[in-house]
Parts: sequence; structure tokens; C-alpha cells
Amino acid sequence: MDLNRSTPSGPWDWRPTSPSRWEQPVSLIRLDGPDSLRFLHGQSSQDLERAQPGQCLATCCLTPTARVRGLAEVLVDAKGAWLVITAGDGAVIHQALDRVLFPADQVTLGPLLAGTLIILEGAGAMAEPAMGWQLPGHRLVLRDGECLPAELEAIPALGPIEAEHWRLSQGRPLAPNEISDEVNPFELGLADRVSLSKGCYVGQETLAKLATYDGVKQQLRRWCWAEPAPTAARADTASDEQRPLVGAVLRTASGERAGRITSSLRLNAGADGSSVWLGLALVRRQALEEPLLVTGEGITLEISIPTEVVAPPVGAGGATS
Repeated sequence: MDLNRSTPSGPWDWRPTSPSRWEQPVSLIRLDGPDSLRFLHGQSSQDLERAQPGQCLATCCLTPTARVRGLAEVLVDAKGAWLVITAGDGAVIHQALDRVLFPADQVTLGPLLAGTLIILEGAGAMAEPAMGWQLPGHRLVLRDGECLPAELEAIPALGPIEAEHWRLSQGRPLAPNEISDEVNPFELGLADRVSLSKGCYVGQETLAKLATYDGVKQQLRRWCWAEPAPTAARADTASDEQRPLVGAVLRTASGERAGRITSSLRLNAGADGSSVWLGLALVRRQALEEPLLVTGEGITLEISIPTEVVAPPVGAGGATS
């Protein structure tokens, strides 16, 4: 992997080999019945009630206080919808839906099923698959037991480190470190998954206030650090306490608390023994303009905005329908 270690920002210039295949496990929940979209509309952030068969809409599964339980794609068909949970605990989301489903709702909630999401990076148009569901953005969902089509099997798969490197670069949040009951969609850069005009839904009041009054207290950022090569004057390897690991507190140069690390990845060391560390962090509002933040161990991290992060709306929360 060519990382261009001449500058700290070099690792963010890396791209997967084109084409490449990225696989991740997902959870699947089937909803049948005429009220399926209305029900999902009220339990997630996207405008689903007016969705048409054949559409695929990205949404967030929310708590009553607008915290993110998980991320999902809603595949709409004539009889209901499939909820494809791409991040978060599928069992918790299924239980939460079942808890608020009333006998009067014309919805049948299916069991929690396992599946695989295939993401193609740098690939051309994908032929209609014989099995699974094709999603926008060169993505395919396979149910447990379905085999990957031969033409996709031939595309090289990203290894765990490469896949994590690409995820961090784009800022795709995962549970439990980014996605938790402590953060809302705007803080994770997921404003494109939130409808502020769709009417009543769980967490609506909180999200509307955040948008109207610009109330987001933290936002997701990516960071990198070039760990120097060991010398005779220092130990061959730094201890875990001296590395930028998950949970580490970040501060500004003046010592003010600025956030915490949520993801951390060490790339393979260079020939001289140096390493590059990458990760994500939730950075407090007052430190968002800081290009550098410091860990408690004195490590200076370079901060930047992930490529897929969508900025929170400002003054957009007053509209209702």
C-alpha cells in the first residue's frame, strides 16, 4: 500500500485498487402490510411515507431523544419494505420496532435475518443480479445463503485494514464507537438522511431544535498522526498508553478539552520503522476550526473533514408539513 508518508495528510490521498469489493455483514428486517411505510416513517429520520415501490432510501433509526440506534436502507416494494441495517445492533432495532407496533397497525414484522452488503469501489455499471437486491452507489445486498455472482467474485476484495482505511477516510460511522445513544445524526454528518419537513416522527422535536438554533455540540472529524521511527533514545515501540487509541481525550493547544477519539487504525510500518495512525473523533464545536489537536500524551493529530460527512443544517428546523 503506497501511503505517501511525506506529509501527515498523505494517507487520505490513498484509494482502493480499482475496481475493488468491500463486504460487510448487515441485518435484515421485513415489514409487510399497507401500513409498513407509515410505521417506518414514524420510527426513522427519512421521509418514507410517500416512497414508491422500487425506491431505496437511506435513513437513521432513532431513539425518542433523536440519538442514533443505527443506519439503514429502506427497500420499498408493493407489499411493504425491507429494512437493511448497515450499522448498529440489528437485534436492538428489531426489539424497538416490535415494542411500538400496535395490533391496529396493519404491519407484520418479520424476524431478524442476516445478510451481506457488497460495495464496489471504482467499478462500472453493475448488471441486474440474479440474486439479492441492487442498491444505489454500486451496492448489492445478499441474504444469508445467497452466493456472490461470479462476475463480482472475480473483483478483488479489500482486506480488513484497507476496508477500515477507506471507511475512516470517508467518515462512515459504525457502532459502538461512533453510533451510540450519545450522538444524533447531525453530529455524525448524516444530515442527508434527515427530513425536517416530513411531519411527526420519533426524535423530530429534538432534531428540529438542533437545526433551528444551530445547536449541534460536536461533529465527526478524521485525524492522522505520523508516528516517528524508533531511535536509540526511545523504546522500540510506544506503549498503548502513548498511542492515539479509542477513548483518548483530545485537547486544543491551549489545553481546552476538545473531544475524544472514536476509531483508531495503525497502518503497516515503513522500512524505517515509522507508522501512520488514522482514525475518527467527535470534536467539540468550539474546536472544529482547529487544524491540530493534542492527546493527553502529547501526540499532535492533524484534523480534517471526512469526504462523506454532510454538514448540519442551520436555521432549517422550523418547517413542518
